Amino acid sequence: MLTQTRTQRGVTLVEAMIALLVISIGLLGIASLQITAMNQNTSSLNHSQAVWITYNMSDRIRANISEFDNYDGIDTNNSYSQDCMAATCSNAQMRVSDAADWANMIASLPGGRGIITSNVDGLLVTVMWDDNGSGATGTGCDPTNSADLVCYTMAVAQ
Repeated sequence: MLTQTRTQRGVTLVEAMIALLVISIGLLGIASLQITAMNQNTSSLNHSQAVWITYNMSDRIRANISEFDNYDGIDTNNSYSQDCMAATCSNAQMRVSDAADWANMIASLPGGRGIITSNVDGLLVTVMWDDNGSGATGTGCDPTNSADLVCYTMAVAQ
């Protein structure tokens, strides 16, 4: 008497499809992590540049201490043109040259802007940039307001 054996067919195909699905989900997760890491790396670079630019301007202010109070009101949205590298400049001309150089440095930040204001203890040097690439143009430093830029501020005492 012949016995027929019944074998299952297609099980290996189903297992392969499930394994492919699991691997695909894992690869999508890895791609998402990579994109997040790249965005955070860019944000970190912008923050590091803003810190360096702020310290650079504070050093320029300290080097030209006789013009300390006159640095108040510098805004990189204004136009400054003075070159003290090629010729000797007065302290007032050096302040304008510092503002022009500072504006050129800040231009490397996305939506970059720099403002110097006075406070009770001296000056506040603020560098702002659009960290999210959202097109924000605000002048405030409120992280909860999407219209505001990300800011790094440093106090400079005389």
